[in-house]
Amino acid sequence: MTSFVFRRLLGVIPTLLVIVTLSFFLMRLAPGGPFDTQRRLPPEIQRNIAAAYDLNKPLYQQYFIYLDRLVHFDLGPSYRTKDFTVSELIAEGLPVSARLGLGAMAIALVFGISLGTLAALRQNSAADYSVMSFAMLGITIPSFVTAPVLMLVFGVWGVKFLGHDISLPVGGWNNGAVANLVLPIAVLALPETAIVARLVRGSMVEVLRSNYIRTARAKGLPEHLIVLRHALPPALLPLVSYLGPAFATLLTGSLVVERIFAIPGVGRYFIEGAINRDYTLVLGVVIFYATFIILLNLVADLLYAALDPRVRYR
Repeated sequence: MTSFVFRRLLGVIPTLLVIVTLSFFLMRLAPGGPFDTQRRLPPEIQRNIAAAYDLNKPLYQQYFIYLDRLVHFDLGPSYRTKDFTVSELIAEGLPVSARLGLGAMAIALVFGISLGTLAALRQNSAADYSVMSFAMLGITIPSFVTAPVLMLVFGVWGVKFLGHDISLPVGGWNNGAVANLVLPIAVLALPETAIVARLVRGSMVEVLRSNYIRTARAKGLPEHLIVLRHALPPALLPLVSYLGPAFATLLTGSLVVERIFAIPGVGRYFIEGAINRDYTLVLGVVIFYATFIILLNLVADLLYAALDPRVRYR
């Protein structure tokens, strides 16, 4: 197991090098630059700015300068956010994105696993069809549609609950107040809940048809023990494979949701960096996101082996 982890960690370096190289040159192919404005700056100021950020050097030299910074764990300064480095912006936005992402994933796992298990146990019943219909809607309706609808219903119109009028904020962070978290977490959790429910339902149906489940029932074990102890762990294996990139996406910020709700997370910084041609900010977020995916996929593989004793890594 140790050698497997060591080999996977060594593979992170060439993978990140490829990602950095492609991202670096693709960013430069986009029209415009980080200091292009509607009002053109005097040539002297343009030359000084270009020299300060090494933009006056050939592209291949800029590339090697950036690699040298990365070796020293320096993501560089932000071109458009004055007096801030890319590392500082990511460190500022990550707790916000992580709070949203962890909340959404917790809801998705609890409700998704429960609904998927219920659908599998009641296969081809009304409950099964209802859960799968919900899952299909959750997967197909994009976040930029769900978010405005929830904002309109719960923020503008308001709803009555137990005799009280409930109106939720439709944007802003407000230092992480609970009311400001409800709508963005709900929007993030909906598609993840749907995906988890479909994965668990399909896997659980297959596991429940296994011979060892029939044997357990023939021995007279209670149904809840059969489901929880014998059927659920192997049924979660496909879900574990999915959770690696899903966690990375949610923890590093949802681009659309953070933009819609004006939440200062990593995803919002990425969007603003792309719009403003802030090369270092976009590259920093891409590197951070790619690293998260690689490491969380490794964690998913290790959990896979923990849940399935037949899997052995050497």
